[in-house]
Amino acid sequence: MSDLVSLADIERAAERLAGVAARTPLIAFPSTDPALVLKAESFQPIGAFKVRGAYATISALPEERRARGVVTHSSGNHAQAVAYSARLLGIRAVLVIPHTTPGVKVDACMKHGAEIVYVEPTMEARTATAAKLAEAHGFTLIPPFDDERIVAGQGTVGLEIVQDCPDVEAVLVPVGGGGLLSGVAAAVKALRPKAKVIGVEPELAADARDSLRAGRPVAWAPEETGRTVADALRVQCVGEVPFAHIREYVDDIVTVTEDEIRQAMRRLAREARLIAEPAGAVGAAAYLFRRHELPDARTYVSVLSGGNVDPALFLDVYA
Repeated sequence: MSDLVSLADIERAAERLAGVAARTPLIAFPSTDPALVLKAESFQPIGAFKVRGAYATISALPEERRARGVVTHSSGNHAQAVAYSARLLGIRAVLVIPHTTPGVKVDACMKHGAEIVYVEPTMEARTATAAKLAEAHGFTLIPPFDDERIVAGQGTVGLEIVQDCPDVEAVLVPVGGGGLLSGVAAAVKALRPKAKVIGVEPELAADARDSLRAGRPVAWAPEETGRTVADALRVQCVGEVPFAHIREYVDDIVTVTEDEIRQAMRRLAREARLIAEPAGAVGAAAYLFRRHELPDARTYVSVLSGGNVDPALFLDVYA
């Protein structure tokens, strides 16, 4: 198992991201007691936190590797982050994407000039196709979550949370492949060891919860995780690198229902004036509907990981 990402690694990633990733605000959810504060990663230039890990990783590549281009596999937001980063750096990007990815995310990838390869919505299809493209064309593979550099980049979210809310007592983080949760946990625990870090995922894709309970990565079948409306959290199993951090730093993982996710999206829009995609709303859903499962705290920070909502789902949820 690889070494865990350090605070110094996360701080170096933050230096690379200066002027590229937004330092997103902490926004209070109105009339909440105890306080709920939202880390609005939907304000990133691609509408999601993924730009942090992607740009930090690609920009650190040696020039000769970067010039050959990059390839990744993703259910949407990471693909867009790689496409956006590649465009900024003037290099080629090829994206392996499940054919079930919402059109709004695919359109954004194409806008940044990336090439799209569609595959079946399984991790095996995604990883195998990306690996073949990397070998055939000399691309560098940029993993969506199972990589120390990605974890360090996502960890800048946690770095900013503690810097901007030094008295935070509990941080609620969406978990799919685990890159965001593991990076945030590494940063928060380094700076504020007594704060609790809680992962949140859909009941219909609870592989991370099962993994934490079992003490090893536990996979769910794609037809199981594919049932959740939270398309960004349909990963069938947390990565080995993120799981090492989760096991070390994360206090618990809780789940929320599909109805709770939709209700949280609606309340975020109406009460906090924030648009969240389903994955971005799971932390708020845990606070609003599952607080009895959360540790006691005077201040909760929930990471609103993205706001790239499929238009049809947007109309359905907010009508």
